[in-house]
Amino acid sequence: MAAAPAVGTAAGTGRSARLGPWGAFLVRRLVGLTAVAVTLVAGTFLMVQLIPGDPARVVAGAEATPADVELVRHDLGLDQPLLVRFGMYTSGLLRGDMGTSFQTQEPVAEIIGGRLPFTAEIALLAVLVVLGLAVPIGLAAAARGSRRTDASFTFVTGTVGATPEYIIGTLLVLGFAIELGWFPAAGAETLVSMVLPVAALVLPATCVMARIVRSEATHVLAQDYMRTARGRRLPPLRLYAQHALPNLLTATLTLGGLILAGLLGGTVVSGLSFLGVGVQAPDYDWGALLNSGLQSLYTNPAEAIGPAVAITVTGVLAGFVGDGLAAALDPRGGRAKAAAVRPTAVATPSHRAPADALVTVDGLAVVLPDGTRLVDDVSFHVMPGEVVGLVGESGSGKSLTAMSVARLLPEGLSAHAAELTLDDLDLAGAEADPKRLATEIGIVFQDPSSSFNPALRMSGQLTETLRVHQGVRGADADRRAVEALEQVRIKEPARVMKQYPHELSGGMRQRAMIAAALLPGPRLIVADEPTTALDVTVQAEVLDVLKDINHRRGTSVLLISHDIGVVGTVCHRAVVMYAGRVVEELSAADLRAGRARHPYTRALLAASPRLRDSGSGERAPLATIPGRPPAPADRPRGCGFTDRCPVASDAVCATERPRLIDDVACHAVRQEVQAG
Repeated sequence: MAAAPAVGTAAGTGRSARLGPWGAFLVRRLVGLTAVAVTLVAGTFLMVQLIPGDPARVVAGAEATPADVELVRHDLGLDQPLLVRFGMYTSGLLRGDMGTSFQTQEPVAEIIGGRLPFTAEIALLAVLVVLGLAVPIGLAAAARGSRRTDASFTFVTGTVGATPEYIIGTLLVLGFAIELGWFPAAGAETLVSMVLPVAALVLPATCVMARIVRSEATHVLAQDYMRTARGRRLPPLRLYAQHALPNLLTATLTLGGLILAGLLGGTVVSGLSFLGVGVQAPDYDWGALLNSGLQSLYTNPAEAIGPAVAITVTGVLAGFVGDGLAAALDPRGGRAKAAAVRPTAVATPSHRAPADALVTVDGLAVVLPDGTRLVDDVSFHVMPGEVVGLVGESGSGKSLTAMSVARLLPEGLSAHAAELTLDDLDLAGAEADPKRLATEIGIVFQDPSSSFNPALRMSGQLTETLRVHQGVRGADADRRAVEALEQVRIKEPARVMKQYPHELSGGMRQRAMIAAALLPGPRLIVADEPTTALDVTVQAEVLDVLKDINHRRGTSVLLISHDIGVVGTVCHRAVVMYAGRVVEELSAADLRAGRARHPYTRALLAASPRLRDSGSGERAPLATIPGRPPAPADRPRGCGFTDRCPVASDAVCATERPRLIDDVACHAVRQEVQAG
């Protein structure tokens, strides 16, 4: 059976590949823009129809006779059915014919186009000033980080940011135009005349943006790469500009686009125009034009709706510009090239798992959208109550294999298999029961510091699966969580339930994660390198907890580790992976006794630290494995270990891929067996 993508899918990627990343981006945005425009046009038309009163009577005047009113109604097309009027209105907009202004007797479309520069000048200038002020202010506030600085920053930005722009505009006019006479209150002739309107727009927007930048910067400054940069003793300006600022670009540019959209959108500019701040008659910005158009809403709705449509469409486009710049400048994804999706052939069933196996993985492949296989034809099984270890170097595909079983592959990867099941649950099917996935598979991730939500107390996170999927709530859920914490050897579990993750040590967080995985009573625990981020003594404690759970509860465990010594100690069986493929499967007893057959497994054992050599009683020097594993796209057609293997045969190993026969995939081993 072919597996559906475990997380994400490559569907639709082919179209994106043909268009290219920017083409696909523009298509998506244009579709969204079209939907916004259609909704706006239809909504504004219906809104005008629902306004109380008779437009024909308003145009004809209070002294008009009924005959005069009917004549006006006919001239304006108001005697036509609603759908006909909407068609006439829409066709006019599509042709660019928005009617004639009753005030200026000019075509509305020409007025809108002619007033764009006045609107854009103020909006663009305001956005540039906001970006120039908010980013350094927010970054500086995050860098200082003192309680007094935080309190002052929060008070000032909160107060100014919550003040409406028209109030700020009024205060600026009173203080700097009327009382001091430093700046004109209106006009658009010179840069000086734009100071007050731009200031009215900039002050609240800067405060809002500075708060968001500070929040993002606080997170960025706490990262390890920033500590590394500080360790180089870089000057502050270089430290923040080169290392912190690039990681703030996505949020900053996206927010800048939204601010520009709001300013162009007239919510602020038009408000200032109403107050007499900024561009005034005989000049117009779009806000002032919208204000004047409302006066003839009955007689010529296009005079008001036209600026409204232009404001909205331009605002949406401005937001798209911010999104596009953020995506393009982000090296983690903005410039990634879309690749054509290659069809993935699903392996035919080949692994004969026992009928009573709990987990069966047969012919698993984890594939990138371009068809590159990160994991290729992996097969193994896990019996009830068994601990199976997936072991190999970094990049061998062990974590991706485990996450395929858990249906938690990263976005953009897809899993395909001849069979991928947990008992009778199809882990490859698109409609796998979420309740069974949540309660029958427990997950223990490798980094306890990032596995819990820092904003929530431990009690809610530990009991969430119980509450959502098993209907256990309140005191009963808390009691079971306390019992689980006790089982994983956490002291004072009731107190831990009330704490936040950052208040626990790394070892306690990892044991708490194991407790959370145990609470629903899973049949399988997937432990993805659960001891990587812990010190040696805590590692031993966590491994003892996993072994104890397996012994007392009979819970099966799929343990992922790069440490072959850990696998030999904790597991019943070991599955050795290299370059995305299984190269050997052997019992833990054989592994501990050094009865490995594949050259790679032997090399891992030789490179594993040990206190003394079993023969001489002295500590033997550690061996090293020369070279590096091949990149997924550069894996050879034959055996992936060929370039590093001391017994490889160029004639066979480099050209013919070895099959897993009798639990080992190696041409040299096969030749030894045949020769013997």
